[in-house]
Amino acid sequence: MIYRSKAPLRIGLAGGGTDVSPYSDIYGGAILNATINMYAYATIIPRNDGKIVFNATDRVEQYELDAVEQIPINGELNLLRGIYNRIVRDFTKKALSFELTTYVDAPPGSGLGTSSTLVVAILGAFAEWLKLPLGEYDIARLAYEIERIDLGMAGGKQDQYAATFGGVNFMEFSSDDKVIVNPLRINQSYLNELSYNLILYYTETSRVSSEIIEEQTKNVEASRKPSIEATHKLKEQSVLMKEALLKGELDKIGELLDFGWENKKLLAKRISNHEIEKIYKIAKKNGASGGKISGAGGGGFMIFYCPDNMRTKVVEALEKLGGQVKRYEFTNMGLSSWSF
Repeated sequence: MIYRSKAPLRIGLAGGGTDVSPYSDIYGGAILNATINMYAYATIIPRNDGKIVFNATDRVEQYELDAVEQIPINGELNLLRGIYNRIVRDFTKKALSFELTTYVDAPPGSGLGTSSTLVVAILGAFAEWLKLPLGEYDIARLAYEIERIDLGMAGGKQDQYAATFGGVNFMEFSSDDKVIVNPLRINQSYLNELSYNLILYYTETSRVSSEIIEEQTKNVEASRKPSIEATHKLKEQSVLMKEALLKGELDKIGELLDFGWENKKLLAKRISNHEIEKIYKIAKKNGASGGKISGAGGGGFMIFYCPDNMRTKVVEALEKLGGQVKRYEFTNMGLSSWSF
């Protein structure tokens, strides 16, 4: 048998940064995001030779190991190693022999939640193979714990839930460590218009998000007022964005994105840089009403809202800068797995 799964990447629309500890632990956070038709894929083929093979085809990396209960975390595909160790520790209690092949439609550090989405996809493949009794909240929480606790990777909480649930969601992160995912029933014509007007632009750069998030975390721990006040405003932005989408007030989207971007830059110094500011300025000069960097910042994908009929002009201007406008559609499907 072959066991496969896929989970969607996401675009963060509002509230980015409010899901990161310790801010979310102290004040509670709120995020609005939407999944798109770009995916992380995982395939498991059981073996009976006492070996484990990890094959990350998009990264052109492959490793073969002996099937033992806990394998070392040594910098070689740590996500895959950490997931395996947790599966054995929590569920099988014995070593497994298999080949795991993965692929992600966007490069690491692109700001679309690739790492967390990959963890969710791999967990989905293991759940399909081992018939694990895991619901949506269980998988998302487990993915979060593997990344943030087991592997000590800095980051927020939204990506694991977005990849698992799919769709357009308003997520609440309470100070008692609870997460509530509120699916939004948005009129399809509103979503179509949002997809048409919202440009997804790859800057052809990547960044190490953990370094930016660590700076953001230190600012909250040090009670730096500008950073905390800006994060409060990002939480406010998520509520306003939710209302605008539900009511179909799409003319407010660009303004809200611009409001969020100006505040997000106050969370950490490396969220923006000269090149990002240049791209943003050119997009607005050519008709975009607002935008933001996707994810933690520093590089990767950016989004821009182009009202009226300004999309073509903005796309042409952005493509002259050497990046790539990526076509996409919103998707309501979250994690899915199957076998054959």
